[in-house]
Amino acid sequence: MSLGRIEDYDKNLPIVEIYTAVQSEGSRAGYPTVVIRTTGCTHRCYFGEGGWCDSWYTSIHPEKGKWSFNDIIKMYDDNPQISEMMLTGGSPTMHPKLVNELTHFAKEREIFITIETEGSHYLETDYPINLLSISPKFSNSVPKEGATLPNGQKLEGRRAEGMIKTHNRFRLNYEAIKKSIKYHSDYHLKPVWDGKDNNSLTEIMECISLLDAPKDKVWFMPAGDSREALYKSYPILFDWVRDNGYRMTWRPHIIAFEDQREV
Repeated sequence: MSLGRIEDYDKNLPIVEIYTAVQSEGSRAGYPTVVIRTTGCTHRCYFGEGGWCDSWYTSIHPEKGKWSFNDIIKMYDDNPQISEMMLTGGSPTMHPKLVNELTHFAKEREIFITIETEGSHYLETDYPINLLSISPKFSNSVPKEGATLPNGQKLEGRRAEGMIKTHNRFRLNYEAIKKSIKYHSDYHLKPVWDGKDNNSLTEIMECISLLDAPKDKVWFMPAGDSREALYKSYPILFDWVRDNGYRMTWRPHIIAFEDQREV
């Protein structure tokens, strides 16, 4: 059964950013791409010293969508040298019609489409996604009461309780991940690890085992939303990945631009 199609190409969609960039994570790193960032997410990721999710404005303090499907078309018309698309968020799979419409557009234009997702939602789109970039969230991503939110407020009381409960409810959906891996064309996993939390490493390795993921499809990603945080993780992850035969993704956009948007 089809997820449906977008009928009005002029209507604002749940998209907060559209811009050109260079892929900086996972197996497509280095490719020029158009980034389409949706708003809305079931997760509220917090990594302690690594900070909040680097796109907190789509989840913790979600902005309203302001772009239409015609804006996506224009971006590709204006940049014919780019034949890649990265749909990210937030959680883009919360918007099934948009995802489905993009698979039609990508097929017509011969665009390689990657979706970055935490894996919580399974979508059987009309045309399979070329690459699912799945970043399952583990216990090291759970918000902490008393943490300072991106807007400067403290996470306390009922707000803290609700945020933690919602995050834990959605953060690891193995059934959805398994179905997604089976249906779509290709995938890789991007677990976030700071190189120190052994409990989260145990969870990550259990996840890899449950999904029967080959080592060449697992890209360890250092936790951090700043150069300082990444530099602390790099040496430990570098050695661990080298010694255990996995892959490491460097997140150079944070090194180059830190918390700047649309880069």
